Amino acid sequence: MQEFRGSYTVTATPFTEDLSDIDEAGQRRFLDWLMANGVPGVIILGTTAEFLTMTDDERNRLIECTVKHVNGRIPVLVGTMNAYTLTAVRYSREAEALGADGLMIIPPYYYTPTEEEIFRYYQAISEAVSIPIMLYNNPVTSNVDMSAKLVAKLTKAFDNVRYIKEASGDVGRVYDIVQYTDGVMNVWAGGRVYESFLLGANGYVNPYGNYIPGPSSRIFDLMNEGRMKEAQEIHHHIRRMDEIIVPGHPTYGHQCYSKALAALAGCPIGDVRPPLTRFDQLGQEGRDRLTRLGEVMADLGVIERTAVAAE
Repeated sequence: MQEFRGSYTVTATPFTEDLSDIDEAGQRRFLDWLMANGVPGVIILGTTAEFLTMTDDERNRLIECTVKHVNGRIPVLVGTMNAYTLTAVRYSREAEALGADGLMIIPPYYYTPTEEEIFRYYQAISEAVSIPIMLYNNPVTSNVDMSAKLVAKLTKAFDNVRYIKEASGDVGRVYDIVQYTDGVMNVWAGGRVYESFLLGANGYVNPYGNYIPGPSSRIFDLMNEGRMKEAQEIHHHIRRMDEIIVPGHPTYGHQCYSKALAALAGCPIGDVRPPLTRFDQLGQEGRDRLTRLGEVMADLGVIERTAVAAE
């Protein structure tokens, strides 16, 4: 079974100017830009991709476009979650048939399922596909927090459940999952990548790769090489960006900033679909924040060049 390591960008989705369709040419340009900046893998159709706004046809065309264009150069994982188990199974089978290297799947959202319901959900998906499955623990969006014991149960029961994006906000959970699974489960940080690495994470589901792909991908390599001071500097600047974006915005208000920042970095990918707030709807506040974010991005560029030069 294919192994995944490092900092994979969980991508935003390029839409056409009128937001009526996915922009396949824009996706190909975006993928080229990410790979040119050293992104070692991508995860499409995650939260950052606005997967809930897409039709089944758009989903399949995005997967097909991505897999064909990447052409094996980097791994492609696909979000195939759904509140209805049979739809999640169908999405997972379709992604595998279209050439996905792996899947990322959150528990059934909205219903606040029991642990037994979560187990049966993943069982149905696991038995339907042969590619690796990355569990996705995010209590904010799923209304459930998968405990380390439940993760261990799933890891033991299903051979293709070997990854988890741990985004509960409890960084100590990384250590707990590694311990409860005897190191079999590969824990990927869903936030606080520096601290997560120190506690045993061996991957990072990285939303910052949409606009600072070089530094945010490089941070994991630096930590693996023992260059912790340089990694910590990049992490510090990423936290600075969070502090600029988060105040005054809803939990997923960052999507419009991700796309505005991608354009600022030189790779425009359109805007967000409703009900998410478009960047232009933020007015002067958004423009002011974008200016401040651009200053941090410039600092990160210097750090990245310095880190590479030191090799």
